Amino acid sequence: MTGERETPLWTPSPERAELTRMAGLMARFGVDDYPALHRASVDEPERFWGALWDECGLVGDRGERVLDPGASMPEARFFPDARLSIVEHVVRHTGAEPAIVAVDEQGTTTISWDDLAIEVGAMAAALAADGVSEGDRVAIWLPNGIEAVVAMLGAAALGAVFSSTSPDFGAAGVLDRFGQIEPTVLFAVDGYDYGGKHFDRRDVKAEIVAGLPTLARTVTIGDDYDAYLRPHRGTPVPIERRPFDHPWYVLFSSGTTGKPKCIVHATGRVLLQHAKEHQFHCDLAAGDRLLYVTTCGWMMWNWLVSALASGVTIVCVDGNVVHPSPARLWDLVDEHGVDFLGVGAKYLDALANQGYSPMANHDLTSLKTLASTGSPLSPERFAWVYDEVKADVHLASISGGTDLCGCFVLGDPTSSVHAGEIQRPGLGMAVNVWSDGGEAQPPGVRGELVCTQPFPSQPIEFWDDPGGARYRAAYYERFPGVWHHGDFASWTERGGMLIHGRSDTTLNPGGIRIGTAEIYRVVEQLDGIAEALVFGQEVPDAGGGADDVRIVLLVVLDAGVTLDDDLRSAIASAVRSGCSPRHVPRLIVAVDELPRTRSGKLVEIAVGDVVNGRTVRNTEALANPEALWAIRDHPGLEL
Repeated sequence: MTGERETPLWTPSPERAELTRMAGLMARFGVDDYPALHRASVDEPERFWGALWDECGLVGDRGERVLDPGASMPEARFFPDARLSIVEHVVRHTGAEPAIVAVDEQGTTTISWDDLAIEVGAMAAALAADGVSEGDRVAIWLPNGIEAVVAMLGAAALGAVFSSTSPDFGAAGVLDRFGQIEPTVLFAVDGYDYGGKHFDRRDVKAEIVAGLPTLARTVTIGDDYDAYLRPHRGTPVPIERRPFDHPWYVLFSSGTTGKPKCIVHATGRVLLQHAKEHQFHCDLAAGDRLLYVTTCGWMMWNWLVSALASGVTIVCVDGNVVHPSPARLWDLVDEHGVDFLGVGAKYLDALANQGYSPMANHDLTSLKTLASTGSPLSPERFAWVYDEVKADVHLASISGGTDLCGCFVLGDPTSSVHAGEIQRPGLGMAVNVWSDGGEAQPPGVRGELVCTQPFPSQPIEFWDDPGGARYRAAYYERFPGVWHHGDFASWTERGGMLIHGRSDTTLNPGGIRIGTAEIYRVVEQLDGIAEALVFGQEVPDAGGGADDVRIVLLVVLDAGVTLDDDLRSAIASAVRSGCSPRHVPRLIVAVDELPRTRSGKLVEIAVGDVVNGRTVRNTEALANPEALWAIRDHPGLEL
């Protein structure tokens, strides 16, 4: 354990910790600290989840049973007799205060709790008039704004299944997703603004509509949206309680290794999981304001919208959050009194690399919690947050995914924050780190992230997967009956966790497993390095066979910097001392751009595939596929 991690960067004051919802839950369970509460939550799941229904303020017909374990983990059912309505949880909050604050590059729009109910009622009635009923699909291709939220809730009011993407997705990417679920109604735009530019998407929209023959209606925002709702305003929101496992929405895997998986999530399952995370791990209460930087094409948008059920005002931001300057996002925090801000780790890296200090330029009095996800946050960046953002902020690095639409490990507002560590496993989540042989690993030993007991937000199923074979293979095949998440992780001595990268991007030079996140942590701190990507290139032995891999480091350099022998030597030296000699790349190559998904994640697997001569399927999932082809053809990677 390094010294920098022994000393906490932040510890909540006793007064602050005592006022958290987490402290109240500890008192209810008669325990003194988080580890004891977590043990109780996994040792007594029926007691814990039953109590959480009440603690989170869920309304509905709960029924007597809390957990039916079924024959195996995939068959487990929480609250199998319960009935509830997600829309009821939202519209029970009333008044003239904003429910949603929507900010784009043209300005700010707000909608009150009372007006949100009016719009959702009108949306449900309009969809019903188009023949949408329980089980039908409603899809959106929209920016992150009020219309997207209203469409989601209006569909849920009818028991329809909702799905979303953002308008930067091209036609092929949208059709790969929506084509599988065959929507009845599509909400779309003719264009969007980003970075001060307008992007006309009319041709793309036409191609999408033509490729979805099941559509009965396409509603264009800014064109016929208001006319679509106007005749139905004044229609009350239909409140119909449906089973806990009634489908709410379909999320999609990234699709960079094939056609995206359609992951079906259920109303009650996601609602309970999100309410736990919002109210306890994030310490959000009714009236607080939550801003998570996301698009409608990422699961964090669904997570953001769920906060409405807890009475939290959500701030939906669309466009480039560093346009016209890095001040934009922090201006919004001050202007709208944001309590909880969520960003990607790469955003914090970019600010630090630019030398921008939010603390020096903004007040940030309202900000209590800063969350980071999308990729591991380096120890250096943890320290930067406390030096340059706010000294008294709860920095919550979180990790989970689209597969569970939630978190396995995340923040605890009653505990200290240590550099580089995700604080805690989530309440009720029996998270562990296993060896390849299925043995629990002690602190400091890396292995596979697993969850050994059922949790509410396990997906119901994959779309069009009769018998569930693909679903079980995705999560329960590696370790039979146990959720295998695909992250390479280790525990710390304090009960925190380090994520070392995805298991499927873990490198194996000489048969030694190396997590890519460790290399990024070192390289991206070096002067002149804007961004980096690591992958394994298959190398032939003397007989021409591919029996090993070499670690290749791709770097994007700052303007005016050249990858010369001195910089190569500095990179190798830093990796050797900061990681180990086995981590040192055998090849370092400068590129102009790194390929990433539309949610901003670098695609190590796709790079490894294209360089090693394997087919990269569904490049439409990439925001910049041309960067992938440039790497494939780079002369520096020739063997």
